Amino acid sequence: MNPLPFESPRAKFDLMNEIVAKLTRVRNVVAVVLGGSHARGTVKATSDLDFGVYYTEGSPFDIAKIREVAEGISSSGDPPTVTGFYEWGPWVNGGAWIVTAQGKVDFLYRNIPQIERTIARASAGSYEHNYYQQPTFGFSSIVYLAETQCCITLADPSGAIARLKTAVECYPEELRRKVIADSLWSAEFTLMHAQGFAEQGDVLNSAGCVARVCYFLLHTLFALNRIYYFGDKGALEAVEMFDRKPADFAWRIRRIVSEPGDKPINLIATIGLLRAVWLETRDLTGN
Repeated sequence: MNPLPFESPRAKFDLMNEIVAKLTRVRNVVAVVLGGSHARGTVKATSDLDFGVYYTEGSPFDIAKIREVAEGISSSGDPPTVTGFYEWGPWVNGGAWIVTAQGKVDFLYRNIPQIERTIARASAGSYEHNYYQQPTFGFSSIVYLAETQCCITLADPSGAIARLKTAVECYPEELRRKVIADSLWSAEFTLMHAQGFAEQGDVLNSAGCVARVCYFLLHTLFALNRIYYFGDKGALEAVEMFDRKPADFAWRIRRIVSEPGDKPINLIATIGLLRAVWLETRDLTGN
């Protein structure tokens, strides 16, 4: 019987079981979860398998042992990429990229005390954003809350994941207010600059401002609907399912981003369309 909330080919299901069994035998691996599109219910046949590998910062696991697991499931002639802790940055803090017979597999290290601190700060209305962490727009610490809430627990003998999940059941109201206020202000401030760039025919900076405003609008709508922002990939599609959003939001954003034009008159028109979406989003928040 498949205990997972999605259908999966038998070979891929067997691979998941093999990975969990091998990871849980590594000393100081506290828990293993399945994340990404599998956890969010947007899985496709080509989707990667994303495993969160949890540890405590006072007792980290041995990276060499993780490398052994990665090499044991790899089907590539080249060795898999396996990093040390925090080699990928302060938030996406390490892991492995592996090519297997059943497709790509990713390991993502997760530091439980860091997640606990992030959740506590979020409850008080505080969050962080690291632009350099990853494309497209960087990494928001709110992602930790999103992945905790939606991840599928595969191994949690100490109950650590269960406790974290309890802590993120409800979107904190202080965080909601903060994200909405910050995002709407940042979008408005960017639109002011975008207008000047458009009038000058500056395509690069106009396009950059357009993408930046779209990012802030997404954060606003996620918070408005009490949904934790889970990352840039798939965020626009997710908004289509929200109750509170401007009419035809995703369609309008796609049009705005894909057709900015390269002349001042076209750029100015694009900024005008985006400003209209911002105004509608602002009005939805009730000031």
